[in-house]
Amino acid sequence: MPGQKGNILVVDDNKSILSALEILLTSEFDEVRTISNPNLIPAELSKTEYNLIILDMNFAAGVNTGNEGIFWLKEIKKMNPDTSVVMITAYGDVETAVRALKAGASDFILKPWDNEKLIATLRLALQLSFSKKEIRDLKETQSELKKEINREQRKIIGSSPRITGILDIVRKVAGTDANVLITGENGTGKELVAREIHRLSARSGELMVSVDVGALTETLFESELFGHVKGAFTDARENRPGKFEIADKGTLFLDEIGNISFHLQAKLLKAVESRQITRVGSNKTVPVDIRLICATNKNLDLMVNEGLFREDLLYRINTIHIELPPLRERGNDIITLAEYFLDKYSLKYNKPGIRLNRHALDKLMNYTWPGNIRELENTVEKSVILSESKVLKPEDIYLKPVRQPDETGSFRTLDEMEEIMINLAIDRNNGNLTAAAAQLGITRQTLYNKLKSKK
Repeated sequence: MPGQKGNILVVDDNKSILSALEILLTSEFDEVRTISNPNLIPAELSKTEYNLIILDMNFAAGVNTGNEGIFWLKEIKKMNPDTSVVMITAYGDVETAVRALKAGASDFILKPWDNEKLIATLRLALQLSFSKKEIRDLKETQSELKKEINREQRKIIGSSPRITGILDIVRKVAGTDANVLITGENGTGKELVAREIHRLSARSGELMVSVDVGALTETLFESELFGHVKGAFTDARENRPGKFEIADKGTLFLDEIGNISFHLQAKLLKAVESRQITRVGSNKTVPVDIRLICATNKNLDLMVNEGLFREDLLYRINTIHIELPPLRERGNDIITLAEYFLDKYSLKYNKPGIRLNRHALDKLMNYTWPGNIRELENTVEKSVILSESKVLKPEDIYLKPVRQPDETGSFRTLDEMEEIMINLAIDRNNGNLTAAAAQLGITRQTLYNKLKSKK
């Protein structure tokens, strides 16, 4: 078998057969493991990935029904559908072997066997196993591709000096493979800038894979980024590539990198430096060819001084630094973006011709936008949904109220508290009124009525 040899497990209660097969197959496979008790099969499959299994049809003395072999065949297929199983049976049990084929066996071998025919049978079964694995890996990659392709493609909008300067840097850095660190407040468009760098790069024909590493738990971090092999942990029922592998030849975007624990930063640094990863549960290193872009809303230099972020990791990810300005510092870009979102959601909700009057535009310009572009988009969407007129006035723009607590630290009225809770729920659910109502424990109509009453 050229290239991959694979691992084989032989299960037979006749120890002479086990010894003979082990000697015969040692040169044909990377690993040959033999067991005489079929009850050990689940433990074996949980700790080692077998590409091929030779399985006896009968184990109990004097029993020739083949039922026990077929039972374990079905169990193996439940645990690992890709593994090829070749049944081994006495010459007179051909009918039973045919039953096994119908139950999912790849082939069968008759005792006594011819060595050359046996090896030829196993080679074909092994190739089938490899083919199934390749198909499954392709499906996994296709699934990730669909997720990335189906992402909404957005463009960077604005003509303020800060933005035009950033776009100039983006064009210069896109033609290189330099690591880029993008910083800025939440909602300023860090992923959008990362996608623009990827779009203008030589890697644009490949994937840009995005990972919110700040949302990964310690237990999921390595599996998500580096992948895992079957049996590496309790829920690892099959091999799975990590984001580094999926992004091979393309761009890997790690968002919220400032939220990674100090312990995990060392593992990320090793992968970034070596451009190699090791799947959880495996000893095999896998080379990866990626362009790395990271983003955070935190001050990493300050975190380094406080011992919260590795200085060597910061040097690695920070070849080029792009700082995005908050929306409040972008002047008339606020109006340009608002009108862009107005067109988008007017079309989405079938409300053509909606526009903002001058006083509404002034209200948008005078607001501080703590949630930046993301908050502006949610605000415009909410206004379009609730609008009853073609012209949006200041009272149609639902901005987050700024309230100061009194000397006791409490807000002064229940109405104020209700308004703040409603706005927080809407913001946390990205403008989805149904989800916001569910979070508040009220119906969507009740939420709609409360919003109308607070104009």
